[in-house]
This record gives sequence, structure tokens and C-alpha cells, in this order.
Amino acid sequence: MDTQHLKTFIQLSSTKNFTQTAKQLFVAQSTVTNRINELEKTLGKQLFARDKKQVALTAEGQLFLSYAQRLLELEETAIEQINSPDFNRKLIRFGTTNSIYENYLYPIIRSVLSNDLNTASKIIINHSFEILTFLQDGLIDIAFTYIPFNKSGYLCTPFKEDELILVTSKNNSDFINGIVQKDLIALDYLFCNFALQKVGLFIRELFPPHHQFKFEIDNSSKLIPFLLDGIGYSFLPKSLISQYLDDHSLISIPLLDFNTPTIKSYYTYKCDDSFVLTKIIPLIKE
Repeated sequence: MDTQHLKTFIQLSSTKNFTQTAKQLFVAQSTVTNRINELEKTLGKQLFARDKKQVALTAEGQLFLSYAQRLLELEETAIEQINSPDFNRKLIRFGTTNSIYENYLYPIIRSVLSNDLNTASKIIINHSFEILTFLQDGLIDIAFTYIPFNKSGYLCTPFKEDELILVTSKNNSDFINGIVQKDLIALDYLFCNFALQKVGLFIRELFPPHHQFKFEIDNSSKLIPFLLDGIGYSFLPKSLISQYLDDHSLISIPLLDFNTPTIKSYYTYKCDDSFVLTKIIPLIKE
């Protein structure tokens, strides 16, 4: 399967626009069209539903997207290792969600780099489901996720627990003394679809079905500049915004008639990976 076809498919699935995809890949629009047609011909399935107004992934296209991403990751990993100047240097591949990386992983990665382990490190950031898929595909060595993974041959261990709090700018004083659940709908709420599994579902279910949020994104840290500028409210992990609470640029809104669930994270690796077990796990437990 042609790598350029896969890259074009992934780019088009993101932009949903043939012209933009062509510009970003520095090719003619006809090249994008031909690559997609060839890929669909190879697979025997239509990957995109397209008309004059819009382009959207079909169900088959959505299913194929994760496989295409993993195929490219496998190719890149193989090329990196083949071209490594030192085959004796062990490549350690960490898979993590963005929020776990930003909140907790720096000390661990720093320890890996500082200790004389003769290693190279690679970080892959994605959502929990994708990270665990990469682990099973052998694309990463250790996964940090919000999903406990119970499968034979893998060891899953609780990592961190965090508190979910409702925050806003210090200048937003309407609910400074607390808020009840029914009043959440009145907020200019900034929704992070950060795939915290039960926690993410909990937040969505606080609002009516099909509620239109003022703003929505899948990366929790990207909400912080908006909050600091006085735009809206959001539930975020306390560890992510602790520095802003400490300097009082953000404030926490008390919850009067409901509580939030604890955010739990885990790390998972193969039971027979002796290097991770003996060299990496002790650094995590420090």
C-alpha cells in the first residue's frame, strides 16, 4: 500500500477539503483526487462521501483511519531504527495522552535522559484508546492512559489520581460562592473532549443532550489561555491549572449540590519487557 496514498488520506480526513489538502501536501488537487481514488480501488471501499459542498469520512473510512495512522507509524519507526547510528542504543517509546504528559511525565522522562541507560526516547501523544492500540501493535513500549487495560501478557498499574474542578477567570464573580448543577447550562462553558472516559461522560451528562457548547476542543491545556482572558468556565484537572490557582489568575468555583469523580490514570507495558520492568518502572516509582 503506497505511503503517499495513506498520508493523503490522513490529511484529507483532517481538512475535509481537497484544495486545502493539496496545498498542505504541495501537490496538485488532481493528485489528491487520484491518490484517494487509487486507495479506494485497492481497498474496494469508498472512504469519503463527497459532494459539491462537503467531504466526510464514511463508516469504512473512519474505521480505516486508525489503521492508516498505525501503518505510517510502523514505517517511521522502522526507518528510524534502521538508520540509527548506534544499534546498541535502546529506543524507549512512551505513549501518553497530552494531559498526562503535561502534568506528570517530565520528571520521568528527565530521569530516563539523565541516567546512563544508553537509550533514546520517543514520545507519542494521542488519546487513550489509540495509545493502547499502539502498545498492542508494538509501536510503543509503555502506555500512560486514562483506561485500565486488562489483557493477558500486559501489566497495568494505577499511576496518578487527580481532582476535577470547575475553574474560571478571577474576574468572573457570578458564581464565586458556588454553583448548583441546574445553573451550569447558563455558563459560557468551554468543553474539553479530552477522552477521560468516565470523567468525560460525566461532564457531558451534566448538560442537556445535544447541548451546544460555546467552545469545544480535544486538548485540555489549550483551554487555559481562554480562561485566563476571562472567557468562560471549564472543568479541568487540578494538577493542570494548579499554578494559576496559586497565583489567583484562575479561581475554583465551589459545587453546591453535586461532586466530580476522581480522574484516574494508569501505565501499562508487556509483562515480558525486561528493559521497561528493570530500567523504566523504578524511575516511575521514585
